[in-house]
Amino acid sequence: MATITPPASLPRPGDSYVQSFARGLEVIRSFSAQAPQQTLTEVAARSGLTRAGARRILLTLQALGYVESDGRLFSLTPRILDLGFAYLSSMPIWNLAEPVMESLVQQVRESCSAAVLDGTDIVYVLRVPTHKIMSISLGVGSRLPAYCTSMGRVLLAALPESELRERLAASRPAPLTRHTVTDADALLARIAQARRQGWCLVNQELEEGLISMAAPITGRGGRVVAALNISGQANRTSAKAMQEGMLPALLQAAQAISRLLAVQRG
Repeated sequence: MATITPPASLPRPGDSYVQSFARGLEVIRSFSAQAPQQTLTEVAARSGLTRAGARRILLTLQALGYVESDGRLFSLTPRILDLGFAYLSSMPIWNLAEPVMESLVQQVRESCSAAVLDGTDIVYVLRVPTHKIMSISLGVGSRLPAYCTSMGRVLLAALPESELRERLAASRPAPLTRHTVTDADALLARIAQARRQGWCLVNQELEEGLISMAAPITGRGGRVVAALNISGQANRTSAKAMQEGMLPALLQAAQAISRLLAVQRG
């Protein structure tokens, strides 16, 4: 059973690091779509804790209403959503972005998403779907590898070179399809291209038949804070057709959200 490894950039225990709190978060993160219900032993294994340590944290979370148990199996409760919604409600960008994204979906008739970078993954913060185009069920909070996604490469392109290389090394790229680029130099070249042109297209590297195209969303000072993408099916729209027919609309939408964000924070 796989354990959840915290990002290498996490601080070590010290005066400014509350280890028990960090362990509590690891217990929460041990639950997923693949493991919605777990025994105490499974939680301990997935979070890298002893059974006694995992038990104390689970009982604390249960007392606070974030976890429930039938006596053997533990699962998260809807209250856990408060933690995610606290982030979303604290960031006005998503309220600003949603109508722009809805307009883009109506224009291109493809699904549209926004994501931010977290470690080696992208995390979906907003999604306006049209058709179900992936076998993976995506929603707010979903995570995907940054190295093989269009939004991920756009967000990685905004990092300093040394940090970019560190995150790619930590990603341990694996071939998810026959098209997935995993070679470090090739990935750096693709990301550099995304940086130069200001957008990125990924053709069936995450999942067979899926094409996605992304552009950066910037905040004050031009700093990249998120990415916006549109996704389509290769059997319906080729990569060339998507680039020629939808890229201008995608770039306009990303720029519109960036302008709104600059005004909101100005």
